[in-house]
Amino acid sequence: MSTLQDIYRVPLGLLTDLYQLTMAYGYWKSGLHERPAVFQLTFRKLPFSGGYAIAAGLGPALDYLTRLSFSADDRAYLATLTGRDGQRLFPDAFLAYLGELRFTCDVDAIAEGTLVYPHEPLVRVTGPLVQAQIVETALLSIINFQTLVATKAARVVDAARGDQVLEFGLRRAQGIDGALSASRAAYIGGCHATSNVLAGRLFGIPVRGTHAHSWVMTFASELESFLAYADAMPNNCVFLVDTYDTLAGVQSAITVGRRLRERGHELAGIRLDSGDLADLSIKARAMLDEAGFADAAIVASNDLDETLIESLKHQGARIGVWGVGTKLVTAYDQPALGGVYKLSALGQPDGGWDFKVKLSEQPAKVSIPGILQVRRFHDGAGPHGDVVFDTTTGCPDSPTLVDVMDATYRKTLAGPYTDLLEPQLHAGQRVAPAPALDAIRARAHAQLAALSPAHRRFLNPHRYPVGLESSLWQRRTDLVLAARRAASSES
Repeated sequence: MSTLQDIYRVPLGLLTDLYQLTMAYGYWKSGLHERPAVFQLTFRKLPFSGGYAIAAGLGPALDYLTRLSFSADDRAYLATLTGRDGQRLFPDAFLAYLGELRFTCDVDAIAEGTLVYPHEPLVRVTGPLVQAQIVETALLSIINFQTLVATKAARVVDAARGDQVLEFGLRRAQGIDGALSASRAAYIGGCHATSNVLAGRLFGIPVRGTHAHSWVMTFASELESFLAYADAMPNNCVFLVDTYDTLAGVQSAITVGRRLRERGHELAGIRLDSGDLADLSIKARAMLDEAGFADAAIVASNDLDETLIESLKHQGARIGVWGVGTKLVTAYDQPALGGVYKLSALGQPDGGWDFKVKLSEQPAKVSIPGILQVRRFHDGAGPHGDVVFDTTTGCPDSPTLVDVMDATYRKTLAGPYTDLLEPQLHAGQRVAPAPALDAIRARAHAQLAALSPAHRRFLNPHRYPVGLESSLWQRRTDLVLAARRAASSES
């Protein structure tokens, strides 16, 4: 599998917001840059009003971290930045420090392809404050988007009920990186192939595609265009039949299919890209079957998503392959996950930790202090609850979780469990080789299969139990109250 370095071929130290660098300079100038710190990456709300999310993007994120550096050109550019007084923001001594900077933090994270929920740390970074701070923006950019698209893809695949789903989003994606990241994440979420050839080469994803309307329009007739395509690529014939009259196009495909068969090849299928997809697919299926092409697939595209696919299924559509583009790769109905990256602990001179909490008038935005881990309890029927706890105090055998948004909702968990955050980097170096993308995809498939239909349904899914271990909830409450008292006394 290719790395970010293979794609961009330049150091990515400047892939950050300016305020990360201004804070980094402030830490360095204040002598705080080497102070131990812990940051946690979480999100606050499940996307698409759904019942789960799928963690994705960790592989590229770890690749970014292990290769973090600031080139001479990067530092030369930073030397040109000025403040409001026209003076330089960053002195030469700090830029020289950046030139020597390499990532040496420990990183623990939930494996890609794992089901995740709000307020659970997907990534925990522990190490020198300046390093842990400076990587915030890139980590959020990579993991937020890929988690969002992997989740969307899983919903689309679920709606397809075992049919193949092809990711067709390259031309509508948010730029080149958006397209590549979306192809990778969509494959994790369960898509079977992509139209994006570069993603195919970089990530080893199967690629699919045949021809467009322009191919048909280039020839004097639709039949002539199909014949020419069959002559050029007899082993890849899925004909787009709706350039002019859809059912006439199906008949042309059948005619060419017979000629293919005479030459020892088979008609792979037809594609519908407009019109009443349910009605047309039913009629097209009848025509293909009657002509002896029962194995020819009907592929559908045209602004599909999980809601429309589910509706077409209910209407009896005879579609066997779904090409999903715009609404998948742009996460059309929720274009951002809203993940955050918050400081949760600072090291003390005695080796202990000073736990930190961020206040907000919105309960969902109050951060969680500590060095956090997620424990998932499960039984023969699958997972039945997650508790977030602090590793410095541990977790009871049968913990009581307290919902972050509703302290009156509590649940005691027991039985076998798995701790989800696993060591990924130690002192900036990989603990284990990166898993293959197919293995990540298989993990997502297995975890979704173990999740109950009540949690997977699109409309009003059942809430999966997640919360803070009760002593962690109490610590957070105490820190919030103390911080509010301190703020009140200062006002």
